[in-house]
Amino acid sequence: MSLPTIEHIQKLVQSGQFQQSADLCLQRLSVNENEDQTLYLLAVCYRYEKQFAKAKQYLVRLIELCPDYGRAFQELAHIYFSEQVNEKAVQNYRQAVKYNPALISSWQRLSQLSTNIEEKRIANNNIEYLHSLPKALLSVYSFIYEGKLEKAEKLCRHFLTLEPKHTEAMRFLAKIAEKHQVLDDAEFLLQTALKLTPQNYWVKFDYINVLHRRQKFELAYSLAQELHQALPNDHTSLLTLANQQAAIGKYNEAILNYQQLITIDENSPTAALMLGHAYKTIGHHALAIENYLLAIQREPRLCDAYWSLANLKTYRFSDELLAQMQSLKSDSQIPQNEQVQLHFALAKALEDKQEFEQSFVHYQQGNNLKREQINYRSEVMTNNFALQKSFFSSEVAKQLAKLGYQTLEPIFILGLPRTGSTLVEQILSSHSLIDGTLELPNILAYVQELNGRQYKEHKARYPNILSSIPAENFAQLGRRYIDETRVYRGSGEFFIDKMPNNFRHIGLIKSILPQAKIIDTRREIHSCCFAIYKQLFAEGQEFSYSFDDIVSYYRDYVELMEHWSSLYPEDIYTVNYETLVNEPTQTIDALFKFLNIDVEQNCYQFFNTERAVRTASAEQVRQPINRKGMEQWKNFEPYLDELKTLVNTSSETI
Repeated sequence: MSLPTIEHIQKLVQSGQFQQSADLCLQRLSVNENEDQTLYLLAVCYRYEKQFAKAKQYLVRLIELCPDYGRAFQELAHIYFSEQVNEKAVQNYRQAVKYNPALISSWQRLSQLSTNIEEKRIANNNIEYLHSLPKALLSVYSFIYEGKLEKAEKLCRHFLTLEPKHTEAMRFLAKIAEKHQVLDDAEFLLQTALKLTPQNYWVKFDYINVLHRRQKFELAYSLAQELHQALPNDHTSLLTLANQQAAIGKYNEAILNYQQLITIDENSPTAALMLGHAYKTIGHHALAIENYLLAIQREPRLCDAYWSLANLKTYRFSDELLAQMQSLKSDSQIPQNEQVQLHFALAKALEDKQEFEQSFVHYQQGNNLKREQINYRSEVMTNNFALQKSFFSSEVAKQLAKLGYQTLEPIFILGLPRTGSTLVEQILSSHSLIDGTLELPNILAYVQELNGRQYKEHKARYPNILSSIPAENFAQLGRRYIDETRVYRGSGEFFIDKMPNNFRHIGLIKSILPQAKIIDTRREIHSCCFAIYKQLFAEGQEFSYSFDDIVSYYRDYVELMEHWSSLYPEDIYTVNYETLVNEPTQTIDALFKFLNIDVEQNCYQFFNTERAVRTASAEQVRQPINRKGMEQWKNFEPYLDELKTLVNTSSETI
């Protein structure tokens, strides 16, 4: 006997045949008890039949399976509303629109039930907006937030063939591109939509966010200023402005705006979290902690705030806060990306309490969950590195180096993360002639441009395309790099670019900036690989969530750096983290000798230097050099058989 289809059950529900629909749902669940759409339809049927306890039972299971399914929260909220438990209804309506802002029923109930004036205003704005959308685009909007991206894209593209200048359709297509990480498409679509409708603030919000993700901070900041001028009383526009102020280093202005938002909206944790980030970056440790704790006070389930405390590296969780985090492990409503943050925070808290076995369990769970979310293939990275080595022969490197822009200004610090690169940057930027900046995205952006649009079945154009572009383009690209990065600099004669992944593209760097100096930071392999495994990165570094991928990447990195060093032996200097810790004065002296810059006393007292530091090591580099982190991996050695085996297997090539 064949099972009833989901489509058939949906039609029965729409015609009001709830008991028959429920029976058919139970048939399907007898074959697959975790089928999300069937669980949802069954809960809907039971709600309409006023069998609320049964409906809740299936919704709880559905939310455990799909913690970010907005419609499940909406159903739960409808039940609480019917039971006149309005506080729980509001909580679940909030969750519903958080995960799916296309749910107009939830916005309408929030407008009706909420006692928060700002929340009512936002709800009414969303109701008005959703009513303005054509029916097809309302479906597209909902599909996007239900993860049905293929269905959403197909419907959206069809709509655009009928109305090619419909800016909301373009905005939704940009959202789909962003979900697929095709950020250049998203940027182009939003830029075009904004030209067509300059006063469309939804488009401008999205455009600013995409520019921010692409690290085009200056343009994002300029647009955020325009947006806030147009919407001076809108809290989201003020938050957007504050975020962009922080991105370009205007921390004092950003802090004032975050503080204003905290005062205006006493329930929202977002501004407190962002204020904590700002204080962390400029070295105000106590204020960062205070605001992360405020964010937790406002939203005890905000896993990002717990992870932010852990990521300070120097914060120690109280027993009370640790117990609070432990209690969240069984909370089925926490989505997977936030579960990852929770596991990493718990791991760090337990590590600090020297409960290493349980700590490792959480590091493992966090990494496994994160690995499930990404589509990283180590063989693709290995092939990309091989392309670099095959293209950049000694002869090609010599010829291209003649074409670049001649300047001594840039100093590149690169290599693997968690190898002491932030410490080296802090030492160098303590010099009066050297500006510290951040992990600049420019070189990686140029690589994307050279590659053009990439499809799975196509071979990469870069680096081979370098052999066919006009000779003058190399100097132009070098000059463009200097011009585009000037906004991040002060008055120093030299500046640092600390993007670690630039090691993949040293051939390109030396072709467009032949006089650039390159510092490669290294760390003992066990210590390095485990430090990477322990770190939850905000974005990128997708190799870092399994030991197999990490060791493979480490091996490929060492081999590629050996190749670059053979091509540019005078311009690449390796700093060993362990040597820097054990012999700081000699290592610092040798580093400045390589740069041909006279060392200054401040460089030995780097921990006193006041500057913004945006990496995970922000607090650590504000302390004198110590040996604390050198062999932390040995605390976990009983649980690292996989790592040790992989390292031993790779030892001949590392």
